[in-house]
Amino acid sequence: MTRLGEGQAGTDILQPAAMRRTAEVVAAFARRAEDLGVRDVRIVATSAVREAANGAEFLAQVRSSSGRQVRVISGEDEARLTLLGVTGGLPDLRGDFLLFDIGGGSTEFVLSRAGRASQAVSVKLGVVELAERFMDQGPVDHTRYDAMAAEIGARLAAGLTEAILRHGAPALVGSAGTVTTLAALDLGLESYDPARVHGHRLTRAAVAELGGRLAALSLVERAALPCLEPGRADLIVPGSAICLEALDRLGFGALVVSDRGLREGILCEILAEG
Repeated sequence: MTRLGEGQAGTDILQPAAMRRTAEVVAAFARRAEDLGVRDVRIVATSAVREAANGAEFLAQVRSSSGRQVRVISGEDEARLTLLGVTGGLPDLRGDFLLFDIGGGSTEFVLSRAGRASQAVSVKLGVVELAERFMDQGPVDHTRYDAMAAEIGARLAAGLTEAILRHGAPALVGSAGTVTTLAALDLGLESYDPARVHGHRLTRAAVAELGGRLAALSLVERAALPCLEPGRADLIVPGSAICLEALDRLGFGALVVSDRGLREGILCEILAEG
């Protein structure tokens, strides 16, 4: 986790150290793929790059370090591709459903009807900014948590369309690191098992209980939990707060967890190109 959007919220620019470490990791990934015989390497950037005033500078760094172009996708494309990855991984999910994907810089909501995105909304609401503003080394006090939750609610109220709010869908699906981590913790896994996490039903009560338990721990204590990948200890609390607010605002008592999402959607799109 290179945290490309670190420090971006207050400046609207990507920070030099974050750009450098991310470009280095992307180049290393590309080299590993090439060493395995891969000829077609795709690099995709999302909200941190598309919203940064100096996004072009970062793209130039990646081109220089990796020798490859970067595709910057819109919020709508991010939502569409995430839906593509989710539907490919949950074939038993038939009919209409609502999907949300919590990211570092934005949260995507997609209303799926008959397997297609009938509505897609990208809300500028990500875990990195919230962590920088509301998290510290210790447990999260109630006043700070309540302020964060109120801001999450306000941003969702401003960003969600009537079509999403009045979705009428019978199921909610969640993808990306927050919900998969919450699912792993809910299952009591000692090590992350995508086969068990994928398709897990995560109730609102479980999200509320886990969110409260995680907020009561210090950063070091959170980092020591099984299934919490390095770099997520400060992100999981704001992520769980977004998840809880999304459940309440959209009127669901539970969600289905998808271990697949944007990356798998990109792969599906590439394969469809023939």
